[in-house]
Amino acid sequence: MARYDISLITGDGIGPELAAAAKKILETISDRSSTKFSIREVEAGDAALKKHGKALPDSTVDVVKKSQACLKAPVGESAADVIIVLRRMFDLYANVRPARSYPNIPALSRNVDLVTVRENTEDVYLGWEFNTDEDTVVALRVTSRKASQRIAEYAFKTAEARNGKRKVVAVHKSNVMRKGDGLFASVCKEVAKRHPKIQYSELYVDAASMNLIRNPEEFDVIVTTNLFGDILSDEAAQVVGGLGMGPAANIGEGFALFEPVHGAAFDIAGKNAANPSSILLSAKMMAEWLADKHRDQKIAEEGRRIEDAIIKLLAKNQKTKDIGGALTTTQFADLVAKSMY
Repeated sequence: MARYDISLITGDGIGPELAAAAKKILETISDRSSTKFSIREVEAGDAALKKHGKALPDSTVDVVKKSQACLKAPVGESAADVIIVLRRMFDLYANVRPARSYPNIPALSRNVDLVTVRENTEDVYLGWEFNTDEDTVVALRVTSRKASQRIAEYAFKTAEARNGKRKVVAVHKSNVMRKGDGLFASVCKEVAKRHPKIQYSELYVDAASMNLIRNPEEFDVIVTTNLFGDILSDEAAQVVGGLGMGPAANIGEGFALFEPVHGAAFDIAGKNAANPSSILLSAKMMAEWLADKHRDQKIAEEGRRIEDAIIKLLAKNQKTKDIGGALTTTQFADLVAKSMY
């Protein structure tokens, strides 16, 4: 029997409703299998800022540090003070965002199954911006060999592990940003030589954004820099029907955080109408990461049960109200739990 300590950030807006759905699924796994979860709910985001004076309270950080993985619901306007801080704190260098076509979810193609692997620690997201005068701001964009190499290695290993097309495309803009993106592109080429069984190619970011619309089914693994990855992964999510089906992982050497791609959706908060698939699929990614880290195939099987149950429901057109169905968030989570076993 394996037991895992999970920190659960409940977030803002629809966050608490999604967190409750995820907790329901994890508790179902604990009740019905040999995989056990100890879940500690913690605060972060706008409500935490108002209550504690900090979007990421010290007490939350303490719990996250003691956990083996963190599952995070969306937070509000203070998101940068939560997720970016946690990424830096734990050196979560790989942002991994799958995009897949699901039954009865409107998509540009029914055959999309791709992953964006985004460098998560550098680029303009460091926030190094300076006023040269009152009318001009300079932003520094950082690209290092170390960060480029480890994200490229992660992308190729992802392609090797997937039952996909065994392709990696590096996306950059080295024809304009010759130094920074030139370094990123050259490192990706070097790494590609160590993985000869994976088909390697490159695209400029503008061409990649066009091809995601034109031929999304041709992509397997996209590896790119921080800003480009943020934009392209959201585009990929929309290609397969929207952010509500979009999970994400922030992965480091010894710790990982999992979260929905979308925001707190304050307009439907408290209505029990939000699609929880994004956080449930994030929990599935968490199970896969724990399985790999602890060599525990049983928890990997539990993760697959989550996605299989969601697919079964969508195939029957059983969906939540926000995506054209009749189910509440709670009802959908209950049906996922019931369908898992």
